[in-house]
Amino acid sequence: MHEMSVALAVVDQVEEAATRAKDVTAVRWVRLQVGELAGVVPEALAFSFELACAGTLLEGAELITEAVPGRARCTPCAHEWAVGMPPRLTCPACGGTQTDLLAGRELQILDVHWEDGGPMHAPTREPISEEC
Repeated sequence: MHEMSVALAVVDQVEEAATRAKDVTAVRWVRLQVGELAGVVPEALAFSFELACAGTLLEGAELITEAVPGRARCTPCAHEWAVGMPPRLTCPACGGTQTDLLAGRELQILDVHWEDGGPMHAPTREPISEEC
């Protein structure tokens, strides 16, 4: 299950950040940005996250996912559109096939809330590796 490897990567990154912060006793929530085209099923990710958190500093933490719709732009005519699922990558304005994907593949930690601290941005806003 791809979502389990993503959940484990999130838990590892948050635990690493919490260790560097030194005074963290628990994590209340983690907010993720998840693109429509990232290949992640939110319900499966939430289930996997709960399992991955067991026995860690994140046990009981809430996973908040922020969906990012897929968007593309046509290179020849500059028209932008929502690509949807399954993705439509042919320009609806001119029929062109030279398109740039602008959004929808995101998969990154946006915020983490520590038990005894305020909201803290994750130290890196690097996308979660697609190799998971």
